[in-house]
Amino acid sequence: MSAAEPIIEPMIELRAAVKRYGDAIALGPTDLCIERSKTTVLIGGSGCGKSTLLRLIVGLLLPDAGEVRFEGVLVTPKTVTSLRRRMGYVIQDGGLFPHLAARDNVALMARYLGWSEARIDARMTELGSLARLGVDALARYPRELSGGQRQRVSLMRALMLDPDVLLLDEPLGALDPVIRSELQDDLRVVVRELGKTCVLVTHDLGEAAYLGDVLVLMRDGQILQRGTVDELVNAPADPFVTRFVKAQRTLAL
Repeated sequence: MSAAEPIIEPMIELRAAVKRYGDAIALGPTDLCIERSKTTVLIGGSGCGKSTLLRLIVGLLLPDAGEVRFEGVLVTPKTVTSLRRRMGYVIQDGGLFPHLAARDNVALMARYLGWSEARIDARMTELGSLARLGVDALARYPRELSGGQRQRVSLMRALMLDPDVLLLDEPLGALDPVIRSELQDDLRVVVRELGKTCVLVTHDLGEAAYLGDVLVLMRDGQILQRGTVDELVNAPADPFVTRFVKAQRTLAL
């Protein structure tokens, strides 16, 4: 008798999900299972559908066909507000409000939900240590922070409510290589230490290999292959997978 197949515990599921813009199909039909407590990396070139897929998960877009489920709950206009509070979302430029100090950016949703200042302070101290960002930096406005510091603030804001899922849309893409490498190290530690389910969008295979448990390679709104970096390199499911891997000349395997 053969060993039983491992049971995948889904946190997020896309079932035949389609997103159109006019006559153009940006995504789909797509089936994808995002595993609990794993980092799934959506990878591919510009316009392949990876950011569209992430926005469907967070509910910024709704599918034109098919469905998206979060722990079995259908993402709809009625459920999206409550579900979104269980997701932390980080975009490439951080998305910080320029008129608010870093600390106030981080605390924004907590204050909206009526957290006490004592609770906010305790959480801020915890996250500042985790993100390696000091009190002085948190007192500054976004324009007074470096790109790396702004992304650390954005990560703190995403984690403030202790979400079940962390969604990262090319959060390190605009940073110089040294700062990017440092933040990759820190992000890897944070995700593993907290045990979060994480979905990361990137076009960089090296970054995907370093941070991800599961890679999902996309092209023209379709998933070409889902697996580990070794599987993409050694058992490509499509000729484009091989071309994409070969194009990533800085990847050290």
